[in-house]
Parts: sequence; structure tokens; C-alpha cells
Amino acid sequence: MSFESIPKELRGLRACLVCSMIKTIDQFERDGCDNCERFLHMKNDREFVMTCTSSNFDGVISMINPEDSWVARWKRIDKLKPGCYAVSVSGQLPNHVIRDLKMNGIQYKSRDVSSRS
Repeated sequence: MSFESIPKELRGLRACLVCSMIKTIDQFERDGCDNCERFLHMKNDREFVMTCTSSNFDGVISMINPEDSWVARWKRIDKLKPGCYAVSVSGQLPNHVIRDLKMNGIQYKSRDVSSRS
């Protein structure tokens, strides 16, 4: 596990709208998202970091060993990299980003539980 993905401070925390990983704005800009960088390309693009992440999230799950965690299975993050994750993330990716993901064969499922009935 890389400790580089763990937030170093509590200010400026954001959660990825695709996988719900939590990092600081600077960490997302410097390294991208550990799980989504190969298709979101947030690295070195602060504006896109702001588009693809949200500062409005609830709860934090710290996951060290995803394969053995019942919480990770429950939140469907057991196949993701170790790190800190939001229980739920408020917000939605812009339609053009969702369209790009779909064109590349990536299924987007919102992590926003506030919009579910």
C-alpha cells in the first residue's frame, strides 16, 4: 500500500465522483485518482479535478486490505486500491464526461445516495 494516497490534512478534501476515493485537491492534481486515472486523466489538471471530484461527501472508510473487508464488499469498493473512501458522495459527473466514459466501455454508477429513492 502506498501512503501517498492517504490524505495528509483535513482541509481541501475531495472525493472522486467515480470511485469515491478521498484525497486533497493537491493530491488529486499531483497524482490523479489511484483507481480512475487511466480513464479520467485528472493529473496536472486542477479544473478537471474540480469537475470529477466533490467536497460534499459523508463518512470515511479507511481500507487497507480490500479483498478481506466486508465493508469494502458492502460498498462495492473491494476491487479498488487501498486508501480512504467516502461512504457517499454528493454530486454528478457532467454529461460529456459520462458520455466519454461510456464510449470507452466504462460504466459509471453515481455514488450519490441522496438522489436515490
